[in-house]
Amino acid sequence: MKKMMHSIQKITSTETYPIRHIVLRAGKPIESCQFNGDELVSTLHFGYYLNHQIIGVISIFEIDNSHFIAQKSFQIRGMAVLPTFQKQGIGEALVKEAEKFCTTQKADLIWFNARTTAVGFYQKMRYEIVGAEFEINEVGPHFLMFKKLSMGRRN
Repeated sequence: MKKMMHSIQKITSTETYPIRHIVLRAGKPIESCQFNGDELVSTLHFGYYLNHQIIGVISIFEIDNSHFIAQKSFQIRGMAVLPTFQKQGIGEALVKEAEKFCTTQKADLIWFNARTTAVGFYQKMRYEIVGAEFEINEVGPHFLMFKKLSMGRRN
């Protein structure tokens, strides 16, 4: 049996679009996969490669959220794994890679708007819900979720 080669690597924002499109923006124009802040120097994109093919993506934006008092926080956006490869630990590996990066940046907090269907996935990784469910126009129901990073900045 042939050994599967897998890795997580930094990628460009445009390399996230095909995965974002299939998983997060199905039936919408490809342009809907471009997010505000994708091209900022402080934004990072990771791709999960399996045999040289990207099968999962995550983007991490340095941005504060008024719901939290944090010295430095990052938002996860565009976390997506191709349907065929879901529930195999790939999403968890991508989130852990994002957490590792945020820790190296001395961030205090990671936050994001999680699709209601993904809340259980994030809760297993110790993310907590803040507030009530809300609707993102043309995307669906979400919850605000966060995790404080224990390796955050020390005063």
